[in-house]
Amino acid sequence: MSRFLNCIKAAQPSAFKTIWWLTKIMVLLSFAIMLLQYFGIIEWISLWLTPLFSHFGLPGEAALAYVSGYFVNCYSAIAVMTTLDLSTRAATILSVMVLCSHNMILETTVQHKTGSPIIKIVIIRTLSAFILGWVLNKIMPGSFESSSVANSIQEEVTFLIMLKDWALRTMKNVMLMAVIVYLLTALQKILTEYGIIEYISRFLKPVMTFFGLPQKTAFLWLVSNTLGLAYGAGIMIEEAEKGETTKEENDLLNCHIGISHSNLEDLLLFTAAGGAYLWMLLSRWVMSWIWVWGVRVTKSPRL
Repeated sequence: MSRFLNCIKAAQPSAFKTIWWLTKIMVLLSFAIMLLQYFGIIEWISLWLTPLFSHFGLPGEAALAYVSGYFVNCYSAIAVMTTLDLSTRAATILSVMVLCSHNMILETTVQHKTGSPIIKIVIIRTLSAFILGWVLNKIMPGSFESSSVANSIQEEVTFLIMLKDWALRTMKNVMLMAVIVYLLTALQKILTEYGIIEYISRFLKPVMTFFGLPQKTAFLWLVSNTLGLAYGAGIMIEEAEKGETTKEENDLLNCHIGISHSNLEDLLLFTAAGGAYLWMLLSRWVMSWIWVWGVRVTKSPRL
């Protein structure tokens, strides 16, 4: 029991440090995004991207869902998707593109904190979204979807209403994030204390070998695949700061999880929105496999 309680106490400094860091970023970023939405800048970017989306077999309206997901998160993209009459094919392609490059600013900040260059992560995730969108449009059964009908009526929202909604939503997200980050940090301490992480690493060895990832990143891979980058940030940042994993190892992991993470909740949400589960999962696994092994070929043999 004393070992268990010591793990709980030991988690507090690093967990609180990460929570405070994430809170500052989440509040400032979400407020900036709210202003962009209020002044119609996100809609303007979507309109500008509309011609490009025909190459992905998507209607022009899908650009708004993608841009919303790119700058905000999967939930905002799904909110827009539900107003569009998309086929399973179109919903799957759009979902894959959003899953590859959603919440770009916050998640890129997390990955930069663990050792990856910002420009590199943005390029990898954005290119992966566009490449997979184009490839899936070529290989998936079905045909191009030229138009889509919005089911919802746009209503004018005052700034005060939007500000109130932002404050409540942000408070909820920060509280949820704080609880999850602390519990994850404590769990990581407990698993390390009792040697369970080594067992997990051995169990996941075939998976890590297949994806070309270092064995020491197995637990971080598991966390990011189940809970995502934002909620798993505490453990990933602490491991990087302690030197448990090297910058090169973290960068290799980031190439993979930047494209493919949060494969429980997010995938189920997009499945409910009309996407095909296996297409969304396997396509991103293939893309992440290509990126990681491509990096390994050009990197030091120590990886």
